[in-house]
Amino acid sequence: MPVFVKDSEKCVGCLICMFACARAHQAVGLESSCIKVRSHGGISRGFLVSVCRGCEDPPCARACPEDALIVRKSGGILLNEAKCSGCGYCVKACILDAIGWNGSINKPVVCLQCGECAKSCPYKVLEFVRK
Repeated sequence: MPVFVKDSEKCVGCLICMFACARAHQAVGLESSCIKVRSHGGISRGFLVSVCRGCEDPPCARACPEDALIVRKSGGILLNEAKCSGCGYCVKACILDAIGWNGSINKPVVCLQCGECAKSCPYKVLEFVRK
């Protein structure tokens, strides 16, 4: 599990992690981010943080009818864009809502397991661990 939520109670909803992820994918919008931060009922109730956990048997890869998602030995997946039809089944299949979407090319954006989100979080909500 390369990136994980260390302490969600520290999250203030600044979205810096989402911007860092989108930047790592050379995207402009937060919809391309593989990490999601959502309000859990306002500031007083906190925020929900969802990140790719690098499933050993990822439901996103199983849902892909084109076999465009390749399971990585170190966890997570890689996208073969040439095979991807843009159906979005992988996004719907991800139980963590950790797949972004690039609307300009109509393809998913999958976690690179790069740790930029964790490195950028000023509140140490996330932690990046190399396998």
